[in-house]
Amino acid sequence: MKHIVLAGGGTAGHVNPLLSVAAAIKREDPQAAISVIGTDVGLEKELVPQAGFELDTIAKVPFPRRPNMQALRFPGRWRQEQKKVRAILEARRADVVVGFGGYVSAPVYTVAHSMDLPIIIHEQNARAGMANKLGARWADFIGTAYENTGLKAHGDAEIRRVGLPLRPVMADLCQKLQNDKQTARQSAAAQLGIDPERPLVVITGGSLGAVSLNEAVSGAAAELLKVAQVIHLTGRKKGAEVSQRVRSTVGEQALTDLDPAHAGLGDYHVAEYLERIDLAFAAADLVICRSGAGTVSELAAIGMPAVYVPLPIGNGEQRFNAQPVVDAGGGLMVADSDFSSAWVREHIPALIADAGRLQAMGRKAYDYGIRDAAQTMAGIVLGYAGRSH
Repeated sequence: MKHIVLAGGGTAGHVNPLLSVAAAIKREDPQAAISVIGTDVGLEKELVPQAGFELDTIAKVPFPRRPNMQALRFPGRWRQEQKKVRAILEARRADVVVGFGGYVSAPVYTVAHSMDLPIIIHEQNARAGMANKLGARWADFIGTAYENTGLKAHGDAEIRRVGLPLRPVMADLCQKLQNDKQTARQSAAAQLGIDPERPLVVITGGSLGAVSLNEAVSGAAAELLKVAQVIHLTGRKKGAEVSQRVRSTVGEQALTDLDPAHAGLGDYHVAEYLERIDLAFAAADLVICRSGAGTVSELAAIGMPAVYVPLPIGNGEQRFNAQPVVDAGGGLMVADSDFSSAWVREHIPALIADAGRLQAMGRKAYDYGIRDAAQTMAGIVLGYAGRSH
């Protein structure tokens, strides 16, 4: 039996690819023993057990960035978590360690190296984080969602763009669109209560929403509704404000929620969150969104034209995520400071009206996207696990 330990957690960006690879390994080798090392404070605490995998937890030990009490305590805490990791890897009889980044991965990489275990890394961002930069020193294989992540393979180790391991719901959508795009669109439209024959623009700023996207798009509601239906996912506690702006712009009759029972009552659909966002993507002609690594990879995988408005914080990581697919012709990128109602009025109606341009963008996004990353990573992991058998 092959014993595989995966490490990563904190955010959905780390946990979702981990679970996708874990599921692909299980499909490939149902006898493999798979466990996960995470923390008890990240999303993995709930998502890993829900997915049917065992979770071992260690404490989150961030790298110190400035000289303070945290920095003084760091060496002791680091050694303490390393001891926990060693005990876990020994108890799990690990044949290979697979890291997906985040704080939890760093001590796992160091201990796995000291135990002479094969190390495999997946980096989902266009710019690699500190943990994966550390692990890359010893990794036997590095899989990335993007080229030029800043990771350097050592010795004869391989580094390859394998894509982002897709969430099951998005992998399923890819398959449906490949089989029969029109049927997938009609089915999704029926479940959402929209017209499958009319163009649809989807706006999403993630679970928390994006105020600048909300304001710019809702402020241009009148012009958008002349050419398309709109599904506007506002983020938590932001729905009322967007609805009020749409009312003041185009009147109450244009506004409705996402409910099939209300189909035909209005063309501007407002919801704070949509659990089945795959339905919105299946029915959409264009998506306006932030450019998180997962969002960009998923939209490219399904061949969706998008207008990316990177989050204007940090080191501009989101801009790097969107740049390759934009360079490939699969989307547009607009700076947050430039994305206004005036920009929307000037560009989006014309883009929606140009079906040929939208279709070309979709093809180029699809050509850039990768749909089999989970299977690719699973095969590589099982190959390394098998070397000790």
